[in-house]
Amino acid sequence: MTTPVCTSASDAAAPPTQILPYPSFSSYMRARQPVLLRTARSLTGNPSDAEDLLQTALAKTYVAWERIEDHRALDGYVRRALLNTRTSQWRKRKVDEFACDELPEPEPVPGGDDPAEQQALRDAMWRAIMRLPARQRAMVVLRYYEDLSEVQTAEVLGVSVGTVKSAVSRALSKLRDDAELGLVRS
Repeated sequence: MTTPVCTSASDAAAPPTQILPYPSFSSYMRARQPVLLRTARSLTGNPSDAEDLLQTALAKTYVAWERIEDHRALDGYVRRALLNTRTSQWRKRKVDEFACDELPEPEPVPGGDDPAEQQALRDAMWRAIMRLPARQRAMVVLRYYEDLSEVQTAEVLGVSVGTVKSAVSRALSKLRDDAELGLVRS
């Protein structure tokens, strides 16, 4: 059974009868912004666009804040707002690129690593993670990409904290020993 996330406008005046995990929108935003920004980055692929997307989705959430019944479902609500906003942006896009004889070269980043090497490392890391068994992969993603604690990861997966610790330890060991990652890092 699903829990309704929003109430109608007529029900918005009723006082909440539950203890809210986030007493205000600003406390929710401060607590969850890094995780939601990672989600936005995965939707856009560009950090600047991800920040704009998250800001737009949070603005929509702020407008609906009083109507949201179940504050435990806020992440889902914001993620849906991110996805809907991104879909709308994609549909409204216009092409601002023009064909030219020479491709412009990006300016080299002083003191930084080569972006191509960074991307190659990211790609190799994802391929290595995808080679992990499903359970270990889920635990690594929840712990290090979704930034959940061991206790939260255990709750999400319905296992003990010890199981999470041992599975993540084995997964990290496999990643350290991965031949493809070794080639990219050196």
